[in-house]
Amino acid sequence: MSSAAAILTGFSSTRSASAQDEIASGETLPLSQDLQVVQQSKGPIVTQIDEFFKMGPGPSSSHTMGPMRITYDFYQRISKLPADQLRRATNLKVHLYGSLSATGKGHGTDRAALAGLLGKAPATCPPEFLDGLAQKPGEVYPLKLGPASLNLTLKDVIFDATKGDFPHPNTMRIVLLAGDDKLYEQEYYSVGGGFIEWKGYKPPDKGKPKYPYSTMKELRFHLLHNRISLPQLMLANEMAISGKTEKQVWEFIDQVTTVMMGMVDTGLKSEGVLPGPIKLQSKAAIVYKRAQNSSFQTDRAIASVAAAALAASEENARGHIIVTAPTGGSAGVMPAIVKGLKDFRKVNEQSLRESFLAAAAVGYLCKHNATLSAAEGGCQAEIGVGSAMAAAMVGQAQGAGIQVISNAAESALEHHLGMTCDPVGGFVQVPCIERCAFGSVKAWTAYCIASNDVEVKRKVDLDTCIAAMAMTAKDMNPKYKETSEAGLAALVLC
Repeated sequence: MSSAAAILTGFSSTRSASAQDEIASGETLPLSQDLQVVQQSKGPIVTQIDEFFKMGPGPSSSHTMGPMRITYDFYQRISKLPADQLRRATNLKVHLYGSLSATGKGHGTDRAALAGLLGKAPATCPPEFLDGLAQKPGEVYPLKLGPASLNLTLKDVIFDATKGDFPHPNTMRIVLLAGDDKLYEQEYYSVGGGFIEWKGYKPPDKGKPKYPYSTMKELRFHLLHNRISLPQLMLANEMAISGKTEKQVWEFIDQVTTVMMGMVDTGLKSEGVLPGPIKLQSKAAIVYKRAQNSSFQTDRAIASVAAAALAASEENARGHIIVTAPTGGSAGVMPAIVKGLKDFRKVNEQSLRESFLAAAAVGYLCKHNATLSAAEGGCQAEIGVGSAMAAAMVGQAQGAGIQVISNAAESALEHHLGMTCDPVGGFVQVPCIERCAFGSVKAWTAYCIASNDVEVKRKVDLDTCIAAMAMTAKDMNPKYKETSEAGLAALVLC
């Protein structure tokens, strides 16, 4: 075992009990006090794990993966139009508004949008294809739509108004044209974490959760009342909502784990300058190498986790395949924790699987009651949520009960409240890459505090903290919501 592994193994979890032990002891844990309603109830959470953890190209879930899913959806829609209508088609235009227009160049939004129109899906599109679009900006790409043959270029993706009364800060409008006439038009919204909606959107029909909840208070009630663990509840809900078998759920989580580990391992071996005008030198490999030579075990442990987060985040900046956790900008946080748990703590496969379900529970709550979009809520909605999910993951993997898991997630999120999104040059690099490193270290720190604290004496609960994030997001100056108009983006030149 390496020195870094030894110090990570030494983190105490002796005061944490499993959820089953908490219940078996007969102790009734106090539930959160009723919160003032910040937004109207949306009903129970019905998010599925394969909706939440999406695999696709970086660097941004809302500005790259989301727009690519949007244009791919539009491509599928127009492919089904009647032949007589398609025969008249002459061109396609994609209009980007708000934050998508303001920072889309740095996020590769135009390339992702064009790729989707050409029939490329995020999870299967080779990164080299997107790189090719960037390297040949004037290239013409043929698109066959039944009887119609169109020629598309990056110029067909238009960076439109950055200011306006848009339905969402990440709004897109796509039009299939016959000359100046509109044959088919759709307005879309990239709402964060790779999730997309459109004008007139209605959530798809799904199964009903076995244990319906929309707050941590309700979730904890089910755990205590039904004497089950958090992973058992999440698995039962996943199967009821999605119709998947237990085997299918674990297989998907294993796939996510493999991709996350690949992000870290590849990033730790890669050196050089990251894409874009910032000319940012990658640092994950050198930080990791130097950390192993440190004479202080604590330094080695912390730097190893941070280096893993840097590695995964740099892979995101390179536009390689990543996992939204919950977004592209925060895609380095959870992989670092997965690396720490798997390689350093030697957590077994099933415990790691179950820890993903605990992380998902926290992420679902944040999405349901606040936001995952930096364009809506600043970086607190991305790195903050990612860190809270990672803290829950550590707690579950260590056998903690729901009170410790909830406290750890709250602590990690609380100490990201108010964090702005100010990417230099519109690229997911400065300060995003290092923020992933700090988010991962904060996550582990949050677990250490929660597991060694008196569990029931924490003053702030997770529901309150998520409500505070939603409130802060609403009040935050729009300049600090992924526009690259303020903060570091205004003061640091590329």
